[in-house]
Amino acid sequence: MNILQLIAYTGIFIFAITGALKARTHKMDIFGAVVIAFATAYGGGTVRDLLIGIKPVNWVNDYLALGLVLGAVIIVFLFNANVSKFRRTIFFTDAIGIGMFTAAGIEISLSAGLNEGYAVIMGVITATFGGLVADILSNEIPTLLRRGELYATACLIGGIAYIGLKEAGLSKNINLFVCVMIVVGLRILSKWKRLTLPEI
Repeated sequence: MNILQLIAYTGIFIFAITGALKARTHKMDIFGAVVIAFATAYGGGTVRDLLIGIKPVNWVNDYLALGLVLGAVIIVFLFNANVSKFRRTIFFTDAIGIGMFTAAGIEISLSAGLNEGYAVIMGVITATFGGLVADILSNEIPTLLRRGELYATACLIGGIAYIGLKEAGLSKNINLFVCVMIVVGLRILSKWKRLTLPEI
Protein backbone atom coordinates (compact mmCIF):
# COMPACT_ATOMS: atom_id res chain seq x y z
CA MET A 1 0.00 0.00 0.00
CA ASN A 2 1.51 3.35 -1.04
CA ILE A 3 1.15 6.68 0.75
CA LEU A 4 -1.72 7.84 -1.49
CA GLN A 5 -3.75 4.71 -0.77
CA LEU A 6 -3.00 5.04 2.95
CA ILE A 7 -4.25 8.64 2.94
CA ALA A 8 -7.35 7.71 0.92
CA TYR A 9 -8.31 4.79 3.16
CA THR A 10 -7.63 6.78 6.32
CA GLY A 11 -9.81 9.57 4.95
CA ILE A 12 -12.60 7.10 4.19
CA PHE A 13 -12.50 5.74 7.73
CA ILE A 14 -12.40 9.18 9.34
CA PHE A 15 -15.24 10.50 7.18
CA ALA A 16 -17.27 7.36 7.92
CA ILE A 17 -16.77 8.00 11.65
CA THR A 18 -17.89 11.60 11.08
CA GLY A 19 -21.00 10.45 9.24
CA ALA A 20 -21.90 7.86 11.86
CA LEU A 21 -21.49 10.43 14.64
CA LYS A 22 -23.70 12.83 12.69
CA ALA A 23 -26.33 10.09 12.41
CA ARG A 24 -26.18 9.62 16.17
CA THR A 25 -26.77 13.32 16.82
CA HIS A 26 -29.93 13.00 14.71
CA LYS A 27 -31.02 9.84 16.56
CA MET A 28 -30.98 7.64 13.45
CA ASP A 29 -31.00 3.86 13.57
CA ILE A 30 -28.01 1.77 12.50
CA PHE A 31 -29.20 1.58 8.87
CA GLY A 32 -29.46 5.36 8.75
CA ALA A 33 -25.95 5.56 10.22
CA VAL A 34 -24.61 3.30 7.43
CA VAL A 35 -26.27 5.49 4.78
CA ILE A 36 -24.88 8.74 6.24
CA ALA A 37 -21.44 7.22 6.80
CA PHE A 38 -21.37 5.88 3.24
CA ALA A 39 -22.47 9.24 1.78
CA THR A 40 -19.87 11.12 3.81
CA ALA A 41 -17.04 8.75 2.94
CA TYR A 42 -17.81 8.20 -0.75
CA GLY A 43 -19.86 11.17 -1.94
CA GLY A 44 -17.03 13.47 -2.97
CA GLY A 45 -14.92 10.78 -4.60
CA THR A 46 -17.93 9.52 -6.54
CA VAL A 47 -18.70 12.98 -7.93
CA ARG A 48 -15.03 13.43 -8.85
CA ASP A 49 -14.82 10.10 -10.67
CA LEU A 50 -18.05 10.77 -12.58
CA LEU A 51 -16.83 14.22 -13.65
CA ILE A 52 -13.45 13.03 -14.92
CA GLY A 53 -14.66 9.72 -16.36
CA ILE A 54 -13.03 7.17 -14.06
CA LYS A 55 -14.89 3.85 -14.41
CA PRO A 56 -15.87 2.16 -12.25
CA VAL A 57 -16.04 4.80 -9.51
CA ASN A 58 -13.59 4.45 -6.64
CA TRP A 59 -15.66 2.36 -4.22
CA VAL A 60 -16.95 -0.28 -6.62
CA ASN A 61 -15.31 -3.68 -5.95
CA ASP A 62 -13.27 -2.21 -3.08
CA TYR A 63 -14.13 -4.43 -0.14
CA LEU A 64 -11.52 -2.83 2.11
CA ALA A 65 -13.13 0.60 1.75
CA LEU A 66 -16.58 -0.87 2.37
CA GLY A 67 -15.25 -2.69 5.43
CA LEU A 68 -13.81 0.55 6.78
CA VAL A 69 -17.21 2.24 6.53
CA LEU A 70 -19.02 -0.64 8.21
CA GLY A 71 -16.29 -0.86 10.85
CA ALA A 72 -16.62 2.85 11.59
CA VAL A 73 -20.38 2.50 12.09
CA ILE A 74 -19.90 -0.50 14.41
CA ILE A 75 -17.32 1.40 16.48
CA VAL A 76 -19.66 4.38 16.89
CA PHE A 77 -22.55 2.02 17.69
CA LEU A 78 -20.54 0.27 20.42
CA PHE A 79 -19.12 3.50 21.83
CA ASN A 80 -22.11 4.75 23.78
CA ALA A 81 -21.84 8.25 25.20
CA ASN A 82 -23.73 11.50 25.50
CA VAL A 83 -24.59 12.99 22.11
CA SER A 84 -23.49 16.50 23.10
CA LYS A 85 -19.90 15.28 23.47
CA PHE A 86 -19.71 14.44 19.77
CA ARG A 87 -20.02 17.97 18.38
CA ARG A 88 -16.34 18.76 18.89
CA THR A 89 -15.27 15.26 17.84
CA ILE A 90 -17.20 15.61 14.58
CA PHE A 91 -15.48 18.92 13.87
CA PHE A 92 -11.97 17.51 14.32
CA THR A 93 -12.58 14.26 12.44
CA ASP A 94 -14.15 16.26 9.62
CA ALA A 95 -11.16 18.64 9.50
CA ILE A 96 -8.74 15.72 9.21
CA GLY A 97 -10.95 14.05 6.61
CA ILE A 98 -11.16 17.07 4.30
CA GLY A 99 -7.38 17.47 4.49
CA MET A 100 -6.77 13.89 3.47
CA PHE A 101 -9.40 13.89 0.74
CA THR A 102 -8.13 17.16 -0.73
CA ALA A 103 -4.65 15.70 -1.14
CA ALA A 104 -5.89 12.35 -2.43
CA GLY A 105 -8.38 13.96 -4.83
CA ILE A 106 -5.70 16.17 -6.38
CA GLU A 107 -3.25 13.32 -6.87
CA ILE A 108 -5.88 10.99 -8.35
CA SER A 109 -7.01 13.75 -10.73
CA LEU A 110 -3.45 14.48 -11.84
CA SER A 111 -2.91 10.77 -12.46
CA ALA A 112 -6.07 10.75 -14.61
CA GLY A 113 -4.58 13.45 -16.85
CA LEU A 114 -6.26 16.61 -15.57
CA ASN A 115 -4.32 19.86 -15.58
CA GLU A 116 -3.25 21.33 -12.27
CA GLY A 117 -6.02 23.92 -11.96
CA TYR A 118 -8.82 21.42 -12.45
CA ALA A 119 -7.03 18.89 -10.25
CA VAL A 120 -7.25 21.39 -7.39
CA ILE A 121 -10.97 21.85 -8.07
CA MET A 122 -11.44 18.07 -8.05
CA GLY A 123 -9.54 17.93 -4.75
CA VAL A 124 -11.97 20.43 -3.23
CA ILE A 125 -14.95 18.47 -4.59
CA THR A 126 -13.52 15.21 -3.24
CA ALA A 127 -13.14 16.75 0.20
CA THR A 128 -16.43 18.61 0.50
CA PHE A 129 -19.20 16.96 -1.51
CA GLY A 130 -19.52 13.90 0.73
CA GLY A 131 -20.25 16.16 3.69
CA LEU A 132 -22.61 18.20 1.51
CA VAL A 133 -24.65 15.09 0.66
CA ALA A 134 -24.64 13.90 4.29
CA ASP A 135 -25.80 17.30 5.56
CA ILE A 136 -28.64 17.37 3.02
CA LEU A 137 -29.72 13.86 4.02
CA SER A 138 -29.58 14.96 7.69
CA ASN A 139 -31.71 18.05 6.90
CA GLU A 140 -28.92 20.44 7.92
CA ILE A 141 -27.56 23.55 6.23
CA PRO A 142 -24.44 22.13 4.53
CA THR A 143 -21.17 23.12 6.20
CA LEU A 144 -19.85 23.86 2.72
CA LEU A 145 -22.38 26.70 2.34
CA ARG A 146 -22.63 27.86 5.93
CA ARG A 147 -21.72 31.46 6.71
CA GLY A 148 -18.63 31.84 8.83
CA GLU A 149 -16.98 28.57 7.86
CA LEU A 150 -13.64 28.36 6.04
CA TYR A 151 -14.35 24.93 4.63
CA ALA A 152 -13.87 24.71 0.88
CA THR A 153 -11.55 27.72 1.15
CA ALA A 154 -9.20 25.77 3.42
CA CYS A 155 -9.19 22.90 0.89
CA LEU A 156 -8.50 25.33 -1.96
CA ILE A 157 -5.52 26.91 -0.17
CA GLY A 158 -4.11 23.50 0.73
CA GLY A 159 -4.56 22.35 -2.88
CA ILE A 160 -2.76 25.39 -4.26
CA ALA A 161 0.07 24.75 -1.82
CA TYR A 162 0.24 21.15 -3.04
CA ILE A 163 0.65 22.28 -6.66
CA GLY A 164 3.23 24.89 -5.63
CA LEU A 165 5.31 22.29 -3.83
CA LYS A 166 4.98 19.92 -6.78
CA GLU A 167 6.28 22.62 -9.13
CA ALA A 168 9.15 23.26 -6.72
CA GLY A 169 10.25 19.66 -7.22
CA LEU A 170 9.49 18.26 -3.77
CA SER A 171 8.56 14.61 -3.43
CA LYS A 172 4.92 13.53 -3.69
CA ASN A 173 4.86 12.23 -0.13
CA ILE A 174 5.99 15.58 1.27
CA ASN A 175 3.45 17.41 -0.88
CA LEU A 176 0.62 15.19 0.34
CA PHE A 177 1.61 15.60 3.99
CA VAL A 178 1.96 19.39 3.78
CA CYS A 179 -1.36 19.71 1.95
CA VAL A 180 -3.15 17.75 4.67
CA MET A 181 -1.52 19.81 7.45
CA ILE A 182 -2.41 23.13 5.79
CA VAL A 183 -6.06 22.18 5.28
CA VAL A 184 -6.48 20.82 8.81
CA GLY A 185 -4.61 23.76 10.33
CA LEU A 186 -6.64 26.39 8.45
CA ARG A 187 -9.91 24.67 9.29
CA ILE A 188 -9.11 24.61 13.00
CA LEU A 189 -7.66 28.13 12.99
CA SER A 190 -10.72 29.54 11.22
CA LYS A 191 -12.99 28.05 13.88
CA TRP A 192 -10.77 29.18 16.75
CA LYS A 193 -10.23 32.73 15.50
CA ARG A 194 -13.66 33.01 13.82
CA LEU A 195 -12.13 33.74 10.43
CA THR A 196 -14.77 34.23 7.77
CA LEU A 197 -15.08 35.19 4.14
CA PRO A 198 -16.72 38.57 3.39
CA GLU A 199 -20.43 38.54 2.65
CA ILE A 200 -21.59 39.16 -0.89
